[in-house]
Amino acid sequence: MSNDARTQQEDAYLALQSTDEFQALRKKFRGFVFPMTGFFLAWYFLYVLLSIFAPGFMGQKVAGNITIGLLFGLGQFVTTFAITFIYARWANRELDPMAERLGARLDAPKEV
Repeated sequence: MSNDARTQQEDAYLALQSTDEFQALRKKFRGFVFPMTGFFLAWYFLYVLLSIFAPGFMGQKVAGNITIGLLFGLGQFVTTFAITFIYARWANRELDPMAERLGARLDAPKEV
Protein backbone atom coordinates (compact mmCIF):
# COMPACT_ATOMS: atom_id res chain seq x y z
CA MET A 1 0.00 0.00 0.00
CA SER A 2 1.45 3.33 -1.00
CA ASN A 3 1.83 6.21 1.43
CA ASP A 4 -0.79 8.19 -0.49
CA ALA A 5 -3.33 5.38 -0.20
CA ARG A 6 -2.51 4.93 3.48
CA THR A 7 -2.94 8.66 4.10
CA GLN A 8 -6.32 8.63 2.32
CA GLN A 9 -7.40 5.65 4.41
CA GLU A 10 -6.29 7.36 7.62
CA ASP A 11 -8.09 10.57 6.61
CA ALA A 12 -11.27 8.61 5.90
CA TYR A 13 -11.08 6.93 9.30
CA LEU A 14 -10.44 10.22 11.09
CA ALA A 15 -13.38 11.80 9.27
CA LEU A 16 -15.61 8.87 10.27
CA GLN A 17 -14.33 9.07 13.85
CA SER A 18 -15.60 12.64 14.13
CA THR A 19 -19.19 11.77 13.11
CA ASP A 20 -22.08 11.73 15.57
CA GLU A 21 -22.72 8.06 14.73
CA PHE A 22 -19.18 7.04 15.70
CA GLN A 23 -19.38 9.05 18.92
CA ALA A 24 -22.72 7.36 19.72
CA LEU A 25 -21.06 3.98 19.16
CA ARG A 26 -18.20 4.87 21.53
CA LYS A 27 -20.64 6.17 24.13
CA LYS A 28 -22.74 3.01 23.93
CA PHE A 29 -19.63 0.81 24.22
CA ARG A 30 -18.25 2.74 27.17
CA GLY A 31 -21.67 2.83 28.82
CA PHE A 32 -21.61 -0.95 29.01
CA VAL A 33 -17.92 -1.75 29.46
CA PHE A 34 -16.95 0.75 32.16
CA PRO A 35 -19.75 -0.14 34.63
CA MET A 36 -19.27 -3.87 33.98
CA THR A 37 -15.52 -3.53 34.57
CA GLY A 38 -16.18 -1.57 37.76
CA PHE A 39 -18.57 -4.24 38.97
CA PHE A 40 -16.13 -7.03 38.27
CA LEU A 41 -13.20 -5.24 39.90
CA ALA A 42 -15.28 -4.47 43.01
CA TRP A 43 -16.34 -8.13 43.20
CA TYR A 44 -12.74 -9.30 42.71
CA PHE A 45 -11.30 -6.92 45.31
CA LEU A 46 -14.03 -7.94 47.77
CA TYR A 47 -12.82 -11.52 47.35
CA VAL A 48 -9.17 -10.53 47.81
CA LEU A 49 -9.83 -8.24 50.78
CA LEU A 50 -12.00 -10.82 52.53
CA SER A 51 -9.24 -13.38 51.98
CA ILE A 52 -6.74 -11.05 53.64
CA PHE A 53 -8.80 -9.44 56.41
CA ALA A 54 -11.48 -12.07 57.14
CA PRO A 55 -9.75 -15.46 56.90
CA GLY A 56 -12.05 -16.90 59.55
CA PHE A 57 -15.11 -16.03 57.49
CA MET A 58 -13.57 -17.24 54.24
CA GLY A 59 -12.46 -20.48 55.93
CA GLN A 60 -15.91 -21.41 57.22
CA LYS A 61 -16.95 -24.78 55.90
CA VAL A 62 -20.21 -24.91 53.98
CA ALA A 63 -20.32 -28.61 53.16
CA GLY A 64 -17.51 -31.12 53.67
CA ASN A 65 -14.25 -29.37 52.77
CA ILE A 66 -15.97 -26.67 50.70
CA THR A 67 -15.40 -23.26 52.27
CA ILE A 68 -16.91 -19.85 51.64
CA GLY A 69 -13.53 -18.78 50.19
CA LEU A 70 -13.65 -21.63 47.70
CA LEU A 71 -17.18 -20.64 46.66
CA PHE A 72 -16.06 -17.02 46.24
CA GLY A 73 -13.10 -18.18 44.13
CA LEU A 74 -15.30 -20.35 41.92
CA GLY A 75 -17.71 -17.42 41.72
CA GLN A 76 -14.93 -15.41 40.09
CA PHE A 77 -14.83 -17.91 37.22
CA VAL A 78 -18.61 -18.01 36.93
CA THR A 79 -18.75 -14.22 36.90
CA THR A 80 -16.07 -14.02 34.20
CA PHE A 81 -17.97 -16.41 31.93
CA ALA A 82 -21.29 -14.68 32.65
CA ILE A 83 -19.88 -11.24 31.81
CA THR A 84 -18.38 -12.62 28.60
CA PHE A 85 -21.70 -14.20 27.61
CA ILE A 86 -23.68 -11.06 28.48
CA TYR A 87 -21.26 -8.83 26.57
CA ALA A 88 -21.29 -11.05 23.47
CA ARG A 89 -25.09 -11.08 23.34
CA TRP A 90 -25.30 -7.34 23.99
CA ALA A 91 -22.63 -6.51 21.40
CA ASN A 92 -24.29 -8.69 18.76
CA ARG A 93 -27.61 -6.97 19.37
CA GLU A 94 -26.58 -3.37 20.10
CA LEU A 95 -23.02 -2.64 19.01
CA ASP A 96 -22.39 -4.73 15.90
CA PRO A 97 -25.20 -3.27 13.74
CA MET A 98 -23.92 0.25 14.41
CA ALA A 99 -20.32 -0.77 13.76
CA GLU A 100 -21.26 -2.55 10.54
CA ARG A 101 -23.05 0.54 9.22
CA LEU A 102 -19.99 2.67 10.00
CA GLY A 103 -17.68 0.08 8.46
CA ALA A 104 -19.78 0.02 5.31
CA ARG A 105 -19.38 3.81 5.03
CA LEU A 106 -15.63 3.42 5.38
CA ASP A 107 -15.50 0.64 2.77
CA ALA A 108 -17.80 2.39 0.29
CA PRO A 109 -16.08 3.38 -2.96
CA LYS A 110 -14.92 6.99 -2.87
CA GLU A 111 -15.72 9.48 -5.58
CA VAL A 112 -12.59 11.14 -6.92
